[in-house]
Amino acid sequence: MSKTKTVLGRGLASLIPRQPTPSSQSSGREDDGFGTEIVVMIPPESIRHNPYQPRLEFDPVSLDELRRSILERGIIQPVTVRRAEGGYQLISGERRVRAAKEAGLKRIPAYIIRIRSDEEMLELALIENLQREHLNPIEIAISYKRLIDECRYTQEEVSAKIGKDRTTVTNALRLLKLPESIQAAVRKGEISSGHARSLVAIEDPTLQMDIFRKVMAKGLSVREVERLARERPARRTGRKGKANGGGSSASSFASVEERLRRIFGTKVRLLAIQNGKGEIVLEYYSAEDLERLLEIMGTFHEDAS
Repeated sequence: MSKTKTVLGRGLASLIPRQPTPSSQSSGREDDGFGTEIVVMIPPESIRHNPYQPRLEFDPVSLDELRRSILERGIIQPVTVRRAEGGYQLISGERRVRAAKEAGLKRIPAYIIRIRSDEEMLELALIENLQREHLNPIEIAISYKRLIDECRYTQEEVSAKIGKDRTTVTNALRLLKLPESIQAAVRKGEISSGHARSLVAIEDPTLQMDIFRKVMAKGLSVREVERLARERPARRTGRKGKANGGGSSASSFASVEERLRRIFGTKVRLLAIQNGKGEIVLEYYSAEDLERLLEIMGTFHEDAS
């Protein structure tokens, strides 16, 4: 399995010849050691859907633009398929296949590669789509989760395969904690990934939905969402502190929280209890993230000693 992952992590480029020669015959085959065959011209109707396709939304306007481009210039980048009973099964390029069918093309160029198992198919389809296709933030997060759950990758391995920082993977996965209504808005492009990241940081479900509805109704910016998320809890905490004899104001709580966020790189909350006492709560999102926080705290301890 480790050898397979190494090859797949390089993407489809590692399985495809650099200078393929398109052929109108689908019978000829070549093998370069990675199980790569040749580029052939095949009927789009012979290509079956990819069950591991990470894309959930297909924008009709975007598809029509691609259709017109294909009619004018043809398909520049071949799709990728594997041989299947009675035809082919798609690995990547579903938008191109759909647009080609709408354009009435009889044949389209396709790389044919050998896939030894459904697990390889899943890995390759997810990684290739993450590297090449324009997925929305929720589709990306679902793809990361499938690589972790079904392909048994760690977050570090996922980040290495797709060429992204590990924190990018962690933050993307957090979006799947959002209620379905907010996830749907992200998928449709009604709110940005920045809005989603700000909303997922809000622990109070009622406050989260309240701010989400304001974003939808008033078109609030990401900065405005962040400000609302800070002010609401800070206001409540500030009142509680005064009632119990604490001298901290809402603004000072927010200021300290912001300073600690910058230091630890995660969400920080100050909770007033009574008589000036309180708690500092740091969030972590994985075992690796916890280890990172402990390393930061260890640095403080070493400096103090």
